[in-house]
Amino acid sequence: MLIEENIPLAPLTTLKVGGIARYFAAAKTVADVRQAVDYARSHDFPIFVLGGGSNLVVSDTGWPGLVLKVGIPGIEERSERGNVLFEVGAGEDWDKFVARAVGRNCTGVECMSGIPGSVGGTPVQNVGAYGQEVAETIESVQALDLRDGEVRELCNEACGFSYRTSIFNTTERGRYIILRVTYSLTPGGEPRIGYADLQKYFAGRNITPSLAEARDAVRRIRASKAMLITPGDEDCRSAGSFFKNPVLSAEQYQELSQRALARGLQIPSYPALDAQRKVSAAWLVEHSGFSKGYSSGRVGISRKHALAIVNRGEATAADVLALKEQIQERVQEIWGIPLDAEPVFVGF
Repeated sequence: MLIEENIPLAPLTTLKVGGIARYFAAAKTVADVRQAVDYARSHDFPIFVLGGGSNLVVSDTGWPGLVLKVGIPGIEERSERGNVLFEVGAGEDWDKFVARAVGRNCTGVECMSGIPGSVGGTPVQNVGAYGQEVAETIESVQALDLRDGEVRELCNEACGFSYRTSIFNTTERGRYIILRVTYSLTPGGEPRIGYADLQKYFAGRNITPSLAEARDAVRRIRASKAMLITPGDEDCRSAGSFFKNPVLSAEQYQELSQRALARGLQIPSYPALDAQRKVSAAWLVEHSGFSKGYSSGRVGISRKHALAIVNRGEATAADVLALKEQIQERVQEIWGIPLDAEPVFVGF
């Protein structure tokens, strides 16, 4: 396996900021992953596992150890208990897999079309969009356990999924390297179009859209918000949604509603959010003085999506963090709600 030195990480991320990896390895097989881990351990280097680089902020100082880019390919299908199981390599492009699933007329991931990144990152963040999340369809996750070097198969329950979290980014952070993910999808099912944007897109139709039509709609909606990677579009130079939708208690929601009422505003309500007492982080950001198109030097807010912090050109990770903290402080001050960041922060 080739171990490279001093590799710039910014070009490997969608935000395009960050320093270098002191050492870098690209793994195409499980054996490659083991070899890279052995190399890092023999030299006492910390390991960071890189996927598609789409939900990531790398520090300006980079990573002092080994960055391991897991590129294990392959998609295998089999039928089981009336569903179709897709076993997907961690290095496969996520949207490519979604396209294949939709092409096989299997429902369960169509609302997550167009999300950048690789399959291996989806269980970590419990990736979701437009009313779906991968926790609903993940059958199991195959991972290398760094504690003992064994490859383990973790069932859905063992992954500890909740809103944008799992054991992989909380209680067992740094323990596992994801190798493959198995998704259980429903053949011949109808697409899920309960989310407000999708209902608006298909308003007036008397027949249920096909999975392919739902996928196309999601990609078009994402493109309108610069959440579909388009080369040359400055608003796509981001880490995606930078803040999670806050999940509130009844008391917190009541206090927020009162603060909004005092300003002559009303908290937006959507069934998909109300089901979990979530409120729109985008609404909180916009009503705290950070409207779409806001600029602060070399960083700013996307002109199309209030949750995307964008690199306007030659930005540093420090610039990104400064704007992140400014937004969080202002939202807390005005609305009394803490905003949690969604991306992974590396090397800070």
